[in-house]
Amino acid sequence: MEFSLSDEEKRILLRVARESIKEHLTGTKGNYPEPTDNLMTKCGAFVTLHKHGNLRGCIGYVIPIKPLYETVKEMAVSSAFQDPRFPPLRREEFESIEIEISALSPLRKITNINEIKVGTHGILIKKGYKSGLLLPQVATEQGWDLETFLTNTCYKAGLHGNCWKESDTEIEIFSAIVFSERELLK
Repeated sequence: MEFSLSDEEKRILLRVARESIKEHLTGTKGNYPEPTDNLMTKCGAFVTLHKHGNLRGCIGYVIPIKPLYETVKEMAVSSAFQDPRFPPLRREEFESIEIEISALSPLRKITNINEIKVGTHGILIKKGYKSGLLLPQVATEQGWDLETFLTNTCYKAGLHGNCWKESDTEIEIFSAIVFSERELLK
């Protein structure tokens, strides 16, 4: 059976993400909703922050290390305050951010790029000590075809754009349940 989330569970996770960022900003204990049993399933996840439609932070992990509820709590804080591409979130920005969560399926190694469905799968490319990951929605948002998606995942890993064609490059795919405050809370 494939992992799924109800709309109520998605709303719980979005509240958890916002509360954890608020707790970090204010130093006051967050008011967290209770998790369902399903939210205690170990699952990789990314938390993405947007401000006025622009990326403001995105951090997560692919490997299911902790329960989804805890992963979202932790990654929300990391996205807001530890994404090296952005300065730490300031209090005055808090109301302007929109939170998006991507709950990830397990990784699956592939040998044929035709197994990748653009818009459905995210990609993890590994070569030597370098790796890069792009979430499924990135290709759709950017209007990329499969080769452009692969090329940009190579770039994200700090590799040349055609590394995906080389036999010593590993490609793994995953799917994601992606949802945001815009869809569920506003």
